[in-house]
Amino acid sequence: MTREDMFSLKGKVAIVTGGARGIGKTVAGHMAMMGADIAIIDLLEGEMNKTADEIAKTYSAKVRAYRCDVTKPEEVDSTISKIAKDFGGLDVLFNNAGICLHKAALDVSPSEWRNIFDVNVNGVFYMCQVFAKKLISLNRTGSIINMASMSGSIVNLPQEQTSYNASKAAVVHLTKSLAVEWAGYGIRVNSLSPGYIFTEMTSTVAQEMVDIWMAASPFKRMGKPEELSGAVVYLASDCASFTSGCNIIVDGCFTCT
Repeated sequence: MTREDMFSLKGKVAIVTGGARGIGKTVAGHMAMMGADIAIIDLLEGEMNKTADEIAKTYSAKVRAYRCDVTKPEEVDSTISKIAKDFGGLDVLFNNAGICLHKAALDVSPSEWRNIFDVNVNGVFYMCQVFAKKLISLNRTGSIINMASMSGSIVNLPQEQTSYNASKAAVVHLTKSLAVEWAGYGIRVNSLSPGYIFTEMTSTVAQEMVDIWMAASPFKRMGKPEELSGAVVYLASDCASFTSGCNIIVDGCFTCT
């Protein structure tokens, strides 16, 4: 492997769920910059098409957008099959789609609990399962990166979000379990656990809460989406050929204190 090839994604096809904006959009762009062709999956049709056009133009990559509800297995199956056909193969899956609920456990309704787990856990599993089956049918190896959170390792304060924390802890252990099961197929499965990242979602959080977060952070600031890209590019690249079942925490030392 040459120096230029170390973190190259040239010739790889990467799927990014929740890729229309925020972390997904930024990471998709950086993977395209490293040579990958990108399939964006989202429910925000207008935004995902705009993002696909922007990334394609900026990095001269093949980028297409696909509307798909990751909580519906039949949609996941048909969408991944279409992507494999459109791009001539599959190599990388970045399972980034997810939702959060700041609500006390005593007040969370059964439907809210199910919704959090349906998107954050079931959707991740459906994508992983169908993606892995497609790789195996194509006799290809690949890399899966699941979006977890530092909330899967700690209990955040002052917000109450048991449903979210539990779902992200599930993603971490799901990742490890799949990594062991699929090692023999050459399919690597890892997770990424960000700390507080400034995105469209977190930009609407009350400043009083942000101040509490930052007071507890050794870095005294929120992270930026581009500061997660290096970890994803590494896990997607051939440099990480012996890295599987790993949960990389990128949180500005937040979980260290």
